[in-house]
Order: sequence, then structure tokens, then C-alpha cells
Amino acid sequence: MASVWAGEVFLFGESAGGDPAATVTLDRVIDPELWDLWTPEERADPALYVHKLTVDRRYAGSGLGGRILDWAGDRAARQGARWLRLDAWTTNAGLHRYYLRQGFQHVRTTADPDEVSGWLAQRPARIARHGFVDRTGCAPARLTPRSPEGPQRPPDRTPQVAD
Repeated sequence: MASVWAGEVFLFGESAGGDPAATVTLDRVIDPELWDLWTPEERADPALYVHKLTVDRRYAGSGLGGRILDWAGDRAARQGARWLRLDAWTTNAGLHRYYLRQGFQHVRTTADPDEVSGWLAQRPARIARHGFVDRTGCAPARLTPRSPEGPQRPPDRTPQVAD
């Protein structure tokens, strides 16, 4: 729920108030479990990260997912990010091909057999014509300058349960 409260989860639909057609989470935080998969130099570059891109099956093959990735890259560029990044399941070759067709470049795949989401990719953030109308009521915020020490490890987002 932290991503929802932080305004990082976005719904896409055919019209305002209509049924959602897709969702994506777009944030500045590398998942804590994936922190060590990106190099210190990569972590120092301003980037936004795509998570949980999901398109309703009724829209499969319509190009909606690609338009959402263009929207995400546009939003990243307007915030001053250099990269739009993502990770995918290591064994999902079909998804890897999809992201490569969307202009992502494969960065690396971890050799760690315990890391299921270790296929890393990125593409330059760029202004794009995606056709969406932003109804969030706010312009994308600019990324804040990094500290001289570079980015800090993100906080552990493990849910805490009260006894």
C-alpha cells in the first residue's frame, strides 16, 4: 500500500471513471531485494523503475502496454531521469522479448538461482507521444539531486505485523 499512498500506482482506462484497462507502478526506488543487482554506477544515474505493469486481457495485442511504457519514459524524462528501468522474471523469455521490442536494452541477468526477478533492462527516458491524458491532477515532480555519497539503500518495505 505504500506505493499507492506515495502516488506511484497508476490506472489507465478508455475514459475517466471507466473500467481500468491497465495499471503500472512507477517509482524511484529499486526493490530492496534487487538492490545489489544494479551496480553502484547504475544506481547513481537518475532513473525511474517500472513495476507490476498489468494489462487487462481484453486489451492484449492492442499496443496498450507499449503506450504505457512510452508514458512512463515520458514521465521519467520530465522528472529529469536518464533511464527507465525494469526487472523481469529470469525464466520468462517471452517477456524479455517483449521488453526488447519496446526498446529496452538487456543490462544483465543474475546467475543467482535464488533470484527469480533477475533479468534487468533499461532504455533512455525520453519525451514521447503516448496519447494519454493525465488526470492525476499533478505534474510529475522533478527528481531531487543525489547526495554526494550517491543513493542510499532503500528502506526495507517488509510489512510489519503488530502482535
